[in-house]
Amino acid sequence: MAALLLALAVVTTGLYAGFFVIFLTGVMPALARLSDDQFVTAMRRLNEKVPRATFMLVFLGSVGFPAAALFVPVDGRTATDRWLVVAALVCAVAGHLVTSAGNVPLNNALAASESSARSVPAREARAAFESRWNALHLVRTLLALAAFVLLVCAATP
Repeated sequence: MAALLLALAVVTTGLYAGFFVIFLTGVMPALARLSDDQFVTAMRRLNEKVPRATFMLVFLGSVGFPAAALFVPVDGRTATDRWLVVAALVCAVAGHLVTSAGNVPLNNALAASESSARSVPAREARAAFESRWNALHLVRTLLALAAFVLLVCAATP
């Protein structure tokens, strides 16, 4: 059971980190080339579609599976392996905190700027969103990558 939980931790964390890397290196640079109206519309639509069941499974699994792996006794697990999983879990939780406290509120503000009684011009909405969101996204991407590497090290004999 412990090996399965650790494998699921590696897979979900790897998928999560990979999703963030693609956003960092492909999606956001492509969106940066759009006009303000196009950028704001695209980000609003992405923010509506991303938090679906599959993404939430990966999002929650990247914290839940490493945590579960810590609490299942394993014959032959070294103290180093345990600390690698703990460090990965700390990185994953920190990344989730960045997402919850930083990126999600920015996403919500961008959505609200469309539906408010006083619609915010796209130029202003983008200026309030893009650079802050990208900076936070870089931090959470690095944390997700660190968690993934740490879990791979813990799972490698």
